[in-house]
Amino acid sequence: MNDIIKAMKDRRSIRKFKPDMPSKEDIDQIIEAGLYAANGRGEQAAIIVAVTNKELRDRISADNRRIGGWPDENFDPFYGAPVILIVLADKSCGTGIYDGSLVMGNLMLAAHSLGLGSIWIHRAKEEFEMPEYKGLLASLGIEGEYEGIGHCAVGYYEGEYPAPRERRAGRVYKID
Repeated sequence: MNDIIKAMKDRRSIRKFKPDMPSKEDIDQIIEAGLYAANGRGEQAAIIVAVTNKELRDRISADNRRIGGWPDENFDPFYGAPVILIVLADKSCGTGIYDGSLVMGNLMLAAHSLGLGSIWIHRAKEEFEMPEYKGLLASLGIEGEYEGIGHCAVGYYEGEYPAPRERRAGRVYKID
């Protein structure tokens, strides 16, 4: 089995991270892999906002928790991951949601290939409809209308690496 297919089969969502920050080089490689995701008509309409600032990361986590409806203020929907790579899609691009989803997949596979854990966390759509997050984009010089696709939480996993679940049968139909 080749390395790419092996990575696809072995990668798991991580729900417990160490607080240690991955190296800037590893984060940059993960981001670069995301930028090379397949995309409709080569438009490259998805963008990535990389958050390693702990104060901002914690604010996003708190907002995400509130949107998700978790009453426990100590719950972290990012499971302690120190890096949050937020993928957004240009709303004017017809394939933006799909393109952003492919970016998310590349980010998670790249993290796995570097020995890091990752997980896709939702509610970026709701966050980036809020005025403060539109303001965050504006403060970064990002113009236009963007839809949140997801957060790729990244870090060193803590504990045992999850075992794969059995694949459900009956999901492939062949026409020969």
